[in-house]
Amino acid sequence: MTWMRWRPAIEHALYRPDGGFYRGPQGPAGHFRTSVHASALFAGAVVRLLAGVDAALGRPERLAFVDVGAGRGELTLAVRGLLPAGLRDRVDLYAVELADRPAGLPAGVDWRAEPPAGVRGLLFANEWLDNVPLDVAERGPDGALRYVEVAPDGTERPGGPLDPADAAWARRWWPDGERVELGGPRDAAWAAAVGALAGGLAVAADYAHTAAARPPFGTLTGFRAGRECAPVPDGSTDLTAHVALDAAAAPGHPALLTTQRAALRALGVSGARPPLALASADPAAYLRALSGAGEAAELTDPAGLGAFHWLVQAVRMPVPDDLAGLPGWQTLPS
Repeated sequence: MTWMRWRPAIEHALYRPDGGFYRGPQGPAGHFRTSVHASALFAGAVVRLLAGVDAALGRPERLAFVDVGAGRGELTLAVRGLLPAGLRDRVDLYAVELADRPAGLPAGVDWRAEPPAGVRGLLFANEWLDNVPLDVAERGPDGALRYVEVAPDGTERPGGPLDPADAAWARRWWPDGERVELGGPRDAAWAAAVGALAGGLAVAADYAHTAAARPPFGTLTGFRAGRECAPVPDGSTDLTAHVALDAAAAPGHPALLTTQRAALRALGVSGARPPLALASADPAAYLRALSGAGEAAELTDPAGLGAFHWLVQAVRMPVPDDLAGLPGWQTLPS
């Protein structure tokens, strides 16, 4: 039996070219449903945010939309289809994903493994950071954290002591956990994505927790065919852990940590029912509006997708008007 720490085990299980979970033909949509799949209203909100970024940047000649963790390009294509005339001819579309380019993807979409450097626009990472591989540590009888090692069948055993960087991260961000998901690699991945922007807005939307409510026993789990399952690193299962998103904020840039519910409402997504008078005046329009309200309610449900956290960071630009009124903006020291 081959034992390894969780970080290389996740890397191998999810991303290896010959059978990694995210290399399979189904893609993420074959196993779980994200906000992108739930409703076109989500892409509509992203387009509105992109338009706000465009205005804050002074309407540059070229504007980038960078979809990080693009799956099979679902959000990129939805955004492409909703771009208004004033943006359509100026937007460059980038889909960032390790899997091969999907067949039939329009030629105008730049498919790549890393975010483009030096562009200006909106970088949006929907449920990406939760799949960035990380190590797991458990506290032993002596109170010290040690790495957890895992076998291909999911069996675990205690490993060695933490290296200085992981030990420092745990002390700073998750000091009381019995089982700690060591988020340094995610912080570094997000910092690199933010750093690729010459100017614009970077958004990470994900399952997350903050220092005030860290789960004492961690969150690492698996998903397969729409069901939660044991996290087995054999390539057949998605491996995901919630993100310590407060730790990830890149220093030196204005940052907002908020809920998806608050962010989408600020971007015009509301679950309010249409007025009953519309049912008499225009029954078809009422039914369309009622359907849209149901989809909006799912996206903003505080017990569901609305409980996602958004980390929003402005890079060398003013905060867009749509989000400027949300409380909690701060600039972390460099």
